[in-house]
Order: sequence, then C-alpha cells, then structure tokens
Amino acid sequence: MEPPPLPHFAYLPQKDDEHLKLLAVFHFIVGGFSLVIIGFLVMHFMIMKQVFMNPSMWKGSGGPAHAPPAEVFQIFIWFYVVAGVLVVLSGVANVLSGLFLQRKKYRTFSLVVAGTNCLHFPFGTVLGIFTLLVLLRESVRQSYERENAVPMRF
Repeated sequence: MEPPPLPHFAYLPQKDDEHLKLLAVFHFIVGGFSLVIIGFLVMHFMIMKQVFMNPSMWKGSGGPAHAPPAEVFQIFIWFYVVAGVLVVLSGVANVLSGLFLQRKKYRTFSLVVAGTNCLHFPFGTVLGIFTLLVLLRESVRQSYERENAVPMRF
C-alpha cells in the first residue's frame, strides 16, 4: 500500500504579495534595531572612556595608580568606529531592501542583504532565511520580472 501523496502547496500571487509586504516590514524593523545598537555602542564608548582615561578608577587595583596608556584606548576607538560603520551600513541596507521589497525592485540587492542578515544572529538570521525562501520562489521571481518589464513602444 502506498502512502498518500503529499499536498501540493500552490503559491498564489496574493500570498507572494503578502509575504513580500511582511518581509518589507521586518526589514524596516531590523533596520531600526541598528539605531538601538548605535545607542549601545555610544553608551559603551562613554563607559570605556571613563574607565581608561580616569586615573582615579585605577587606584585600588593593586598595580600602579595610573591608567593604561592612551594608545590602548585608541584601539578601542577604532573598534567603535568600524563597528558603528558596519551597523549603520547594515541598517541602511535593510531599510533600502524593505523599500525595494515593497516596490518589487532590485531582487538581487534584497538577496544579498538577506545573505548578510544571516550573519546577524538571531533576528537577522531568521529574517535572512525567510527572505531567501520567499525571493527564491519561481512565482516571486516571475512577479519581479513582470513588475520590471519595460513596455515596448512603437
């Protein structure tokens, strides 16, 4: 006796549009998280600056009563600058991807952003996987092609 056939899920264009709208909203949300992360970086920088640049913080440490050299803090400054630039770029890319998903444009850009989102555990990973699953559907690809087709003029 054969097992019953698996159900065939037909993706209707309305479902594709609904999924693209949801993905756009979540891209905006993840892009907004970058503002929170920038705030955290600024707060962390201020705390570290206070720790490294204030000699009175080092008096009870049992070692010399002076702060580490300023060069050590310069390494931290570069970390903050690089991390801040990456966070801002990721946030801007997610907001742009959300706009492009709404307009069904630049599918490849959204695929690249989805791939990089997979590195941002946990929220970015989930968003990246679902974005890839939706954008790699044949029906969605065809929908993008229809939306971006250039009408022929004679």
